[in-house]
Amino acid sequence: MPIYRIDDNKIVPVEPTTFKEQGLLERSDLQALLKNRIDVISPDTLIVAEEFSAWEDSRRSIDLLGIDKDANLVVIELKRTESGDHMELQAVRYAAMISTLTFDRLVEIYEEYLNPSDMEKDARGDLLEFLEWDDPREEEFGQEVRIVLASAGFSKELTTSVMWLNDHGLDVRCVRLRPCDNDGQILLDVQTVIPIPDAEKYQIGIREKRQRERTSRRSERDHSRAAAKNAFGRRVGTKADAATQLFARPEGATMAEVRKVTGQNQYNLLKRLKKEGHKIDKDGIRIKLIHVEGKT
Repeated sequence: MPIYRIDDNKIVPVEPTTFKEQGLLERSDLQALLKNRIDVISPDTLIVAEEFSAWEDSRRSIDLLGIDKDANLVVIELKRTESGDHMELQAVRYAAMISTLTFDRLVEIYEEYLNPSDMEKDARGDLLEFLEWDDPREEEFGQEVRIVLASAGFSKELTTSVMWLNDHGLDVRCVRLRPCDNDGQILLDVQTVIPIPDAEKYQIGIREKRQRERTSRRSERDHSRAAAKNAFGRRVGTKADAATQLFARPEGATMAEVRKVTGQNQYNLLKRLKKEGHKIDKDGIRIKLIHVEGKT
C-alpha cells in the first residue's frame, strides 16, 4: 500500500524507491541499522551475534542471531531484493544448526559479540536480566527456534513455503521493508506480511488445531498398524509379514527371494509357524506356506 504525506492541505504520494537505487547494502547498511533497532522487525529480541558461523564444514553465516523474552533463539535473515531469493531455506538450515545451543554456549557467543573495550558489559548478567531470570533455566532455554525474514519483497514461492512451514509447526515471520523517497529523505515502510497481524492469533490457533489433528491421525495409524495382523498372526508392515506373504503365494518362494525383500533369512520364522500348526511344503529350493484354519 502506498505511503502519502499531507502537504499544503493536499495528499501527496511518497515515491517508492529501492535499496539499490539509494546505494544501501545488505550488510554494511541494512544489517548495521537493524541490529541497533531490532524491535523494528522483531520486538522483545536481544541480538547476541552478527554473521554467526561457529560450526564446522560450513562457511555460511546467520545475519543476526537473537534471543527473545521466552528464551527462544531467533534466526534473522535480511535481503534487499524484491523476491527474498531463497532466504527461507537458508534460515531453516541455520535454525537446525543452532537448535542444540545451551545457555552457557550462548553466553560465550554473546561475549564475543560485545565490544571487548566495554568493560562494564557482562554477557551472562545481561542475558539473565533480559530473560528476567535469577539463574539459568536450561529446561526452558531454547525450546524453540524462531525465524524472522526481512526483505524488500517476497516471491509467491517463498510465502507459500513459509505458510507451509508454519502450518507444520515452525515459527517463521516475514517482514517487508520498503524504502520511500520523501524529497530526499528516505522513509522505511515496515509491514509484517506473515503472519497477517490482525489474524495472527487466529492463524496460530488454526495451526495448533491442525497439528493436533495430524498427531491424532498418526497415533491412530500407528495403533492400527500395531493391532493389525495377517492370517498367520504377524503384525502388518513387519518383515515377518512380508516373509509370510511371499511364502504363502501359490508358487511359494525361495529363501533368496525372501532375503532380498526382508534383508535376512527367515528359517526361524518358518520353524515358529510350523510349531504354531501351519503347514510347510518344500519343492526343491521353493518353500510354500499353507495356512491352517484356527491357527494364528
